[in-house]
Amino acid sequence: MPYEKDTAIGGPSDRFPETQYSAVEEVASADPEVRRRAFDAILASYWKPAYKYIRRKWNKGNEDAKDLTQGFFIQAFEKGYLENFDSSKASFRTYLRTCLDAWVANRNVAEQAVKRGGRVQFTGLDFANAEGELQELPVAGGPNGEEFFHQEWVRHLFATAVERLRAEAVDSGRVERFELFERYELEQTADSYQQLAAQSGLPITTVTNHLAWARRRFRAIVLELLRAVSGSREEFQREARALLGNLPQ
Repeated sequence: MPYEKDTAIGGPSDRFPETQYSAVEEVASADPEVRRRAFDAILASYWKPAYKYIRRKWNKGNEDAKDLTQGFFIQAFEKGYLENFDSSKASFRTYLRTCLDAWVANRNVAEQAVKRGGRVQFTGLDFANAEGELQELPVAGGPNGEEFFHQEWVRHLFATAVERLRAEAVDSGRVERFELFERYELEQTADSYQQLAAQSGLPITTVTNHLAWARRRFRAIVLELLRAVSGSREEFQREARALLGNLPQ
């Protein structure tokens, strides 16, 4: 999905979701199950940007970056790094990136590389996919540091939202709606609703309604994912407006 079009999806009329679920808040819970569920949500949102960031900023090799990424999140979980977050001092993303920088700076990879299969195991970290995406990025001349971390976090957030929308469409029997969304917004195989209607053999009113549903659901999923990893309501609103436009409260 081109970055320039991401912020236009769904239009300006959607509101913030009612849910107030925040993994950032629940990661400090005294309930181990709640804490692990919250940490898993944070891990899902940040492991890939963290891996790419370590590869790019710290100039680490593939295997070292894998070890450092997993090692950081294992220690963050076991030592409670994220429980010390203070929303009055920084955004959660900035805090996490600062912790990550400190972790990498204090690791001698050759001697302390974390071995997989320890007390805490994270599944579903597709490093091969992350590495493939990284290799498609410009080697030089692009953003680095904090800007790069933010860019890759946004990329991962939207990619996750697309996959959730796909799964929701399949589960609810609305595959045609997702396919139209995919063709128009992601693949950009049509320049107008009229052209898309002609390509799909559907009335333009149907195309319009299907795209409206897909955009609305995509937007809601993005907001749900964003809320879970925001450190405060203020941070959530600021990030949501930056990504999706000037939404009313």
